[in-house]
Amino acid sequence: MKKHEIVGYKRANLGRSESATLRAEGYIPSVLYGNGEQVHFYAPTILFRQLLSTPDAYEVTLNIEGDEYKAILQETQFHPVSDMLLHADFLQIVDGKPLKINVPVRFVGVAPGVQKGGKLIQKIRKLKLKGAAENIPDYVDVDITNLDLGKTIKVGQVTVEGVDILDSPSNPIASIEIPRSMRGK
Repeated sequence: MKKHEIVGYKRANLGRSESATLRAEGYIPSVLYGNGEQVHFYAPTILFRQLLSTPDAYEVTLNIEGDEYKAILQETQFHPVSDMLLHADFLQIVDGKPLKINVPVRFVGVAPGVQKGGKLIQKIRKLKLKGAAENIPDYVDVDITNLDLGKTIKVGQVTVEGVDILDSPSNPIASIEIPRSMRGK
């Protein structure tokens, strides 16, 4: 997983009006959970940009008034109209405890079906993995060198060392669509 750091400050007052005040000042109210205790904090909005603008999975180091925690971004809430980030939930990484995270799919190789004129259709952009934090890869590499016209590669055909894939094995990851001009042949 890629690394990122967020520096935040503990929240003294919780509640809707306090959260609205923080947002108006350019901060995002957040919470860290997963090790028994919850830590409520806020951090500058700009520090979240890198986490939200890419599909990549990040291990986040939260520095909250000197206390450091390793975590992953679990969930975000956005304003329905303005699409501004309203709240972020982080899950603490605990050694020896497996975590569940979505990791982007990356294709490796060239599909023979594409060379013959077919179109590669990506059905799944991320796979849900479960495992220790140190075993979670940056990407799930999917080999498409055997993908011919009309063929599909499924989740069950992919393995990731040291982690379990939680998606259904019958779900398609990618397929080669036969163009209309070639179907009559």
